[in-house]
This record gives sequence, structure tokens and C-alpha cells, in this order.
Amino acid sequence: MEVKEEERRCYGESDRQRQEWVSLELPLGDTAESFDLESVVCSHGLFMMAPNRWDPLSKTLFRPLQLTLFPTSDSDSVMVCVSQPQDRPRCLHLRVHAGTRSLTLENEEALLAQVSRMLRLSEYDDRVAREFRELYGEEEEEGSVVGRVFRSPTLFEDMVKCMLLCNCQWPRTLSMAEALCDLQLELRLKSLLAGKAQDFTPKTPAGREVEPKKKLRNSKASKCLAAQFTVETKAELEPHSNNISMVEVQLTSQDLSPSSLLSVPKDNGLCEQLCSADLDLLCDPQLSRDTGFDRIGNFPTPTELAKLDENFLAKRCKLGYRAGRIVRLAQGIVEGRIQLRQLEETCMERSLSSYSKLAEKLRRIDGFGPFTCANVLICMGYYHVIPTDSETIRHLKQVHARESTIRTMETDVQKIYAKYAPFQFLAYWSEMWSFYEKRFGKLSEMPCSAYKLITASNMRTNPRKQNKRKKTG
Repeated sequence: MEVKEEERRCYGESDRQRQEWVSLELPLGDTAESFDLESVVCSHGLFMMAPNRWDPLSKTLFRPLQLTLFPTSDSDSVMVCVSQPQDRPRCLHLRVHAGTRSLTLENEEALLAQVSRMLRLSEYDDRVAREFRELYGEEEEEGSVVGRVFRSPTLFEDMVKCMLLCNCQWPRTLSMAEALCDLQLELRLKSLLAGKAQDFTPKTPAGREVEPKKKLRNSKASKCLAAQFTVETKAELEPHSNNISMVEVQLTSQDLSPSSLLSVPKDNGLCEQLCSADLDLLCDPQLSRDTGFDRIGNFPTPTELAKLDENFLAKRCKLGYRAGRIVRLAQGIVEGRIQLRQLEETCMERSLSSYSKLAEKLRRIDGFGPFTCANVLICMGYYHVIPTDSETIRHLKQVHARESTIRTMETDVQKIYAKYAPFQFLAYWSEMWSFYEKRFGKLSEMPCSAYKLITASNMRTNPRKQNKRKKTG
């Protein structure tokens, strides 16, 4: 594996802070002929969930990643930018914002392994993608068949995000994931200042979920909703200004929110207390221009979440009943009752037998019902079971003209997609994704501010008309 390092000098607010960037190359090998980063990343709604950020203009994936494969509460994260250079399409380019750190070989291997997991670059995933395309190819629509489903860098993040998919609409799922990443940043900064996070209760008030001011009305069913995003797309993705407005404030241990730390001048004495690379993630204008992030928090680790009070977590991140389940999941992992490595080793077989074993183990975890289990197992590489919910009923009605109900939808999907075994989910999801793009336009080109518009009400073929009844009496 070829590894190249380069240093680039960037200048912050004080024009004194030196930044180091490290470039890594991840060869694609035999899969290079069919691999397209844009199609693979933008193949599932997980790419829209924080801390992932896809830039439609540069076709680059941005997100923080851990420097170790098995992080603890004091493990460092670095911002990683993943792209597929046009002049070198047979490899992926990772640009790592290392700050003042020196990356070890172990760090580099950990970063490459996490990117490989997200993009499913294993031999097994290569074979699945190839076999699925051969099976499904006759009905292929341009851009709809990938054979790889984007996932998270860790199984724990996949498990929590699958829990966030249950019993709520997509806008709230996105808000909950973003709130968890904001919380992780606060936890990390408190840990850097105080040397311990276990006594931390962030003072930042719970963020308010912002809903669209007006429901998107579709006067013509054939009109692409994406057309309504074009005006804000340019502003959303425009590079940030070189200047950052800094307002000097008095910081105490009581005020450690990311917004407060963003207002600290880089030559303030607080910089000496923090690891300079971590503060640069907040204040470096060059990084902000390159990534579009104003605040950067990674997804919380089990160690970070296991220490939290579930009532605080529920209120802080608006998780509702999910907070207790997430805390207990994290505690089970930290205490060794839930062995993630063992679960991933079991799935290496990819057989019906191993699927049954994994499903049984997952169902023992609080909060892992059939829908969540099926989604987690898809993330682990099993595609013969389709998670069904109200969105499945909508899809069967609109695409297959089936009058499906909660009672019949599982039987219906088995009949429709049986011919694609053992890749039933991939066929179902390719149809679903294609339908989304017919309605909203190419999702990889959608600005992140529009992600919350992908809701059930905006998926109807014939939007319900408002009931304009005259008031009486």
C-alpha cells in the first residue's frame, strides 16, 4: 500500500499557526474499473447523517475519524477528506488534517481501515457488487445499481444510527445524529481542559429541531423537487470567507460549548491548554473553507456515551426513549457483555447459519427489534432480508401497484424480490433510491440543507390537497 506524506502551510487568524496535512493513498485494485466514489457514498441515507458531509462540487467525503480502531474516551479524531482523483481513478486519495500530530503507521492503518469499511472495499464486497450487477443488470437504470451500501466506520455507529431510524421521520433522525456529534465535541473539549470527562454535564442547552418553515407543495406531480433547491445550493456550498469574526470572551470551566470556543482568538492563552490540533479543528479558517464545517464533532464512542446519564442524553440530543437504550448498549460494550469484534468475526462466514446466530444475539440487546436488527445486518453484509416499515408500503403501492398493508408487506416483498436472492435488499434499495432521485433529482448533488425534505409527505405521487372548509358560525 503506497503512502505519501506532504506538508502544506496554511495561515489562521493570527497568520502564525502552521498546519500539517498528510496524504494517504488507498488502492482500489481489481474493483477500480467499476468503482465510483460518488455512487458508492451516495447510495444510502447514512451518508446524509452527521458527521458525514458530502460536497457535491468537489465530489469529496468529509468526516472525522478516530486515530485508533478501538478508541477510548481520550482518543483523538482527525478530519479526513476522501476523494477519487480523475487523473488517478484506480486509487482513493485521503487528505488528513493532522495538525501538529505525527501520524504513526498504526494511525494510518486505522484511518485506511475505517474508510475501507465505509466504502465496502473488501474482497467479499467486491464479489457481492459484481454478482449483483450481473443478476440485476438487465433491469439496470443509469446510476441506480451500485451493489454497495454505504455504512459507518464502526459497527457501533451503525448500530446507534439504525436505532435512530426507528419510529420517526427522516428530519428528526438527521437532527438526533447531529446532536450526538455536537455532544461528542463538547465531551472531547472538556476532556482536554479538565483531563477527565466523567464528571461533565455540558451547559449547552438542547438544540431546537428546525423544521422547514413551509411544507413543500408539489403542484405538478412530474415536477422535480430538486429544482427548488438550486437557488440555495450555490450559497450552501460557496467557500467560506478567509476572515472569521472573533469575539473575545471570558471562558470558564462552566462555558465549554463549541460556540464559545469558536469565539476564542487563536493567540488566547487557552490555546496553550488545548492540544493545538484540536483547537485548529474549531478555529482554522483554511479547514473551514476546505470542509464546510464550522464545528467538527465525531460520532461518540461507547466509552463516551456509557458515562452519561440517560435523562441528560435524552434531553440534550432529543433522543426520547432511545437515550436509555443507547446508553445501555454503550455500557454493555464497555463492560464486555457485548463483543463487537466477536459479532464482526461471526459475520465473516456470510451464511444463513451465521445470519441466524447474529440475529439472535442482536435481538437480546434492548431496542433491537426486527427492523433495527435487519438494518444492522445489512450494514454487516447480509442482503437477503428486507427491513419493512411504512416506507415499504408506500414504495410497493407507487412502484409495484400493490395494495400492501402492515400485515401483507413482508409477504409481498418476498414475492417481488425472491428472484434476486441472495441480494433481495440490494434490488429493493436500488428501486427505492431510483424513485427518490426521480422525485428529488440526483441525491449526490443535493445541498445538505435539503436533506430534511426527503419525507413521506413529499414522496406522494398526488400530494394531498389542503382541506379548505369554510368556517361556520
